[in-house]
Amino acid sequence: MSLTVPEPHTRHVPVRLDVQRWATHRSRRRVLVVVHTVVTGQRLLDAIRLLEGDIRVQTFFTQAPDVFSNGVDAFLEGLGGLVLPWSQAVQTQFDLALAAGHGNLHDVQAPVVVLPHGAGHNKVVSVAPESRPAVLGGAHGLSRQRLMRDGAVVPEAIVLAHHEELTRLGRDCPEAVPAAEVVGDPCFDRIAASLPFWALYREALGVKGRRRLVLACSTWGPDSLLGHGWSTLERLVTDLPKEEYRVAALLHPHVWNAHGDWQVRAWHAELARAGLVLVSPHADWTGVVVAADHIVGDHGSVSLYGAMTGAPVLMAGRADAPVDPGSPMAELMSFAPRLRDDRPVRQQLNRSSVLRRAHRYERVAARITSEPGRFARRMRALLYRKLRLRAPAVRQSAVEPASLPRAVRYDDPGAGVSR
Repeated sequence: MSLTVPEPHTRHVPVRLDVQRWATHRSRRRVLVVVHTVVTGQRLLDAIRLLEGDIRVQTFFTQAPDVFSNGVDAFLEGLGGLVLPWSQAVQTQFDLALAAGHGNLHDVQAPVVVLPHGAGHNKVVSVAPESRPAVLGGAHGLSRQRLMRDGAVVPEAIVLAHHEELTRLGRDCPEAVPAAEVVGDPCFDRIAASLPFWALYREALGVKGRRRLVLACSTWGPDSLLGHGWSTLERLVTDLPKEEYRVAALLHPHVWNAHGDWQVRAWHAELARAGLVLVSPHADWTGVVVAADHIVGDHGSVSLYGAMTGAPVLMAGRADAPVDPGSPMAELMSFAPRLRDDRPVRQQLNRSSVLRRAHRYERVAARITSEPGRFARRMRALLYRKLRLRAPAVRQSAVEPASLPRAVRYDDPGAGVSR
């Protein structure tokens, strides 16, 4: 009798048909977590943690194809989850799949719930091939290009943070509106819960006494703060008096994963020696936003979350970056002053504090989510409804504050990036 040789890296337990013979516990439902990039994986953790403690559910992970897939294998290894190769995952039946990206979801053999991986849906997507002039479509995550295939809506459920996104979805892809559910935003809730602990986050970043923390946050790509002009960080570090200011840089995970941890550290080594705090991409970033006295950002989500904290925002990066004109990011960019090259940085920071109008920032922050503090409860209800299970009693309902941020270490070359 010959045995069938398995496909390399194929998992057998607990996905094979005779699982009851081999697995210690046979669960009633199987959930597949589809991780396209590190940033989508980080966002999905906020959802799958809501299934903790339920022995009826077995969770699997898989890495979906994506241009920014570098780093996902290490991310999944760090979780210690059961990882299926993509080729096996798309041939296996699951009761539910969770994703925060859109690529190749039509291949998954399960109803798919798609979450946003940032502060709502602000950036717009190109619908033209690269060989032609770029044509901007709808907002990323709300467009027909992302949500439909062969005339059908791919996701079973589309998670939104705010009711106004339903209107924008109806404009860009009306066929998907019946699948949309307004659930909330986990990062908004965590930042709100962390605000009382701002002093702890500042201390973790080495900000002491009356020094002010200036946070430079960059999304990825050529339109970002870093992509549009590397000199912005240099100006912040060199122009601001070190006895009064400490400068920290928070970079989108795609920056780290596209170029590599070593390279990003090397590029910033000189600035780090001059006082820059480079925030580790392997730790919770939300506490850094809470700690900031000033934010110098671009059209990425972190700038938008910064509108919650009371810190004035100065915009950098490309002024006409492609954002949905109906998005909260477009509103923030309409009134937040831009960092100018022809004026001293310190003067611009002081002026942004004096001219900051709280009601404008509050209006933008209110557009991030229409369900403040309710993401966990509403997302949990959605998951169990789609799994067709009665949700167990909730033992802890309060939103946990952010864990302490960590900075990249340059004092120990063998240590790499702190984790």
